[in-house]
Amino acid sequence: MLRVGIIGASGYTGVELARILANHSACDLTVVTSRQYAGKPLSAVFPSLRGHIDLICEHPDLEQLQKKADFFFTAVPHKTAMDIVPTLLNAGKKVVDLSADFRLRDTDVYEQWYQAHSCPDLIKKAVYGLPEIYRQQVSSAVLTANPGCYPTSVILGLAPLLREHIIDPKTLIIDSKSGTSGAGRTASVGTLFCEVTDGFRAYKVGGAHRHIPEMEQELSALAENDVTISFTPHLLPISRGILSTMYASLLGNNDMQTIQELYEDTYGNEPFVRIYPQGTFPATQHVRGSNCCDIGLQLDPRTGRIIVMSAIDNIVKGAAGQAVQNMNLMNGFAESQGLTGAPFFP
Repeated sequence: MLRVGIIGASGYTGVELARILANHSACDLTVVTSRQYAGKPLSAVFPSLRGHIDLICEHPDLEQLQKKADFFFTAVPHKTAMDIVPTLLNAGKKVVDLSADFRLRDTDVYEQWYQAHSCPDLIKKAVYGLPEIYRQQVSSAVLTANPGCYPTSVILGLAPLLREHIIDPKTLIIDSKSGTSGAGRTASVGTLFCEVTDGFRAYKVGGAHRHIPEMEQELSALAENDVTISFTPHLLPISRGILSTMYASLLGNNDMQTIQELYEDTYGNEPFVRIYPQGTFPATQHVRGSNCCDIGLQLDPRTGRIIVMSAIDNIVKGAAGQAVQNMNLMNGFAESQGLTGAPFFP
C-alpha cells in the first residue's frame, strides 16, 4: 500500500482528496494536516467523512510528516507550496502540488501574476499534470503541477482544434462559469449565500484572472504559436461545477461531421473525457462528483465559428480527482483507480 499524506486537508480540495483516497484500494491515507484544526479529527471538520476517515489533523511539521507518508498532495495556497515542496522532494517523496506555484514554466510570467518565486529550479522539473496531454511525462515525474480548474476545462475543450490547426487562435473567446466552491472555503462577503443566490455575475473581467497565463501557455504549446485569449469568468449560484463555452473562427472548409469525428478519435480511449453526440450539449449537473470532462460541439455556419462547450466538476477533475489521476500514473497504478464512480445526480 502506498502511504499518502494530504498537506492542507481542511479546504474543499482537501476533503475531496480524502473522500477519494478513502476508497482507493492501493493507498493508505496516513496523515492529514491543518493549521486551523490541528488536534481535531478530520471527520469533525467534515462530518461527511464520519466512519470513513478517523485521522487527526496535524500541524504541518515537515520533519515529522516525512516519516508518515511516501507520497504527498500539497493542497495549500500559492507561495505556501513553494516553501513545502522542496523539503519533501529532498526527502525522496513524490508530490502532486495543487497550487499555482509550479504550473508556469516561465518564472518571469509567474512573478508577474503572483509573487517572487523562491525555488525557480523546481519549475523546470515539474510536469504539467493534464494526463490527456502529458500522460507519458506524468508517469515518470516526481513533481506534478496539478492544473487549475478553468484551464482544465478550456485546454481539453480546445486541444484537438489547435493541434490540427483548424481554428484561428487569434479569435479565441472563452466564457466560463464556476460554482462558488472555486473560491475556496475561507469566508468572504462575495461568496456569502445572500450575495450569490438568485444571481449571476462576471468577475475579474478584462484579462485579470490568474489562470490566463496558464491557459495561454498550454494553448500556445498545442498551437505551436503564441496564443492570446479573451477570458471572462462568471460566478454561478451553485456549489460546484464549471461550464466553459469557447468560440473561435474556423480555418479551411471543415464541416461539423469532420470536427465531431476529430474529437471522438482524439478522446475515444480517454477514461474521463466524454464527447457528446451532435446536437446535445454538456451540463454541470451531469459531471457532478465525477472526474469526467464532458465536451459538446456546434458549428455556427452564419459566422464561420465553432462553439465548444466543456463541463467539469471543479473540485474533482478541476482539482482533487485529477490529482489522484496523476498520482496513479506516477506510481504505476491503473489511471482510473479510485475514480470510476459515475457522477451523482441530481
